Amino acid sequence: MNVVVIGGGVAGIVAALDCADAGASVTLVEVRPRLGGAAYSVARDELWIDNGQHVFLRCCAAYRALLARLGSESLVAVQPRLDIPVLAPGRPAVRLRRSGARPPLHLAGALLRYSHLSLRERISAGRAALALGRQPFDDSRTLGDWLTEHGQSPRAIATLWDLIALPTLNLRAAEASLALGAFVFQRGLLADAAAGDVGLHRAPLQEIIGDPAGRALAGAGVTVHLRWPVQRVTSIGGRFAVVGADSWLGADGVVLAVPHDRAAALLPAEALRGAAWPGALGSSPIVNIHVVYDRPVLEHRFAAGVDTPVQYVFDRTPPQWRERQYIAVSLSGASEEMTMSTAALRERYVAALAELLPAAREAHVERFIVTKEHAATFRATPGTAALRPAAATALEGVVLAGAWTATGWPATLESAALSGHAAAAALLAQG
Repeated sequence: MNVVVIGGGVAGIVAALDCADAGASVTLVEVRPRLGGAAYSVARDELWIDNGQHVFLRCCAAYRALLARLGSESLVAVQPRLDIPVLAPGRPAVRLRRSGARPPLHLAGALLRYSHLSLRERISAGRAALALGRQPFDDSRTLGDWLTEHGQSPRAIATLWDLIALPTLNLRAAEASLALGAFVFQRGLLADAAAGDVGLHRAPLQEIIGDPAGRALAGAGVTVHLRWPVQRVTSIGGRFAVVGADSWLGADGVVLAVPHDRAAALLPAEALRGAAWPGALGSSPIVNIHVVYDRPVLEHRFAAGVDTPVQYVFDRTPPQWRERQYIAVSLSGASEEMTMSTAALRERYVAALAELLPAAREAHVERFIVTKEHAATFRATPGTAALRPAAATALEGVVLAGAWTATGWPATLESAALSGHAAAAALLAQG
């Protein structure tokens, strides 16, 4: 079987490897000059900058298996136990740290010690957490509405529940689907005590995904064409032509592993028959702010922020640096920040970091860089589940992959990896 995979992100990499492992002749094409898709790095002088602070959980088995296949396991670290420092201006850090007890008791102590809320709010949050753990699938309403109905105050939602919603759903609880919010809580925090332990990338994503993927694909016999823009996929007598700018590739099967808005523009009309997602599945942005200080200002590997514009902040200092520190602020659901200039963002976030991190008040900012992803993920609002397509399309031989497809997960690295497996399985079954 001759397969063309369009898109060199995590979904496309997984699909290409699966198809090659099954004996198919595989060609992967990618419009960018590198592999990795939405998880990529760019070089700014001596500094490698990731486009986003992609984290994963211990329960992300498909993504972790990909890292093992790529030989990148040594470049990531999974916490021994979930431990999130939560910072607020003028107050000591509070840690959301699980114990070794069985769920849900493993989080009871962390919640009781969470002094950013009153004791009454903490007890109420515990009751809501137990109820959310039993919540059946409901994609008709928002997580925020459900939390309000279960006694959660606006402050509890802002300083506790949004700490989970924003990085996993790329929306605040007020906008996010209850179905996806409940999934994250149930799978990531309650299915197993260790499921929610946070995994961090300890090197640039280019070193963890992009470069190793090139080697793994070559080792599997996959032909890779970078800087190869696809203009359309055409059906020709039971086979397919993947048409580029000045050449084309023939295929028995096609895996389309690109963002949903681009996929709709590339697919032949027959593949879109009955599809609900084109034009309806929205997107949500992520903004990352990269700051280099002349001295250390952040003592944690990463931390969440409350009562501050800073959502999450990460220490991304290269190991060879001895005095300076590079930190990255990750802003999910960042519609307002997308419209702001670099100068306006610098004014807001340098001041916010100085308020949040006392050591930053006397530090000198050596570099300030902003990266923006206007369509970082699909928009995880109520009703989204009905729009996310399965791997198979209405046209046999053409399948879809991507974190936006119907994996059941939010738009995460795990969802992308799962979608690649599903797409390859669907295509190979048809062949």
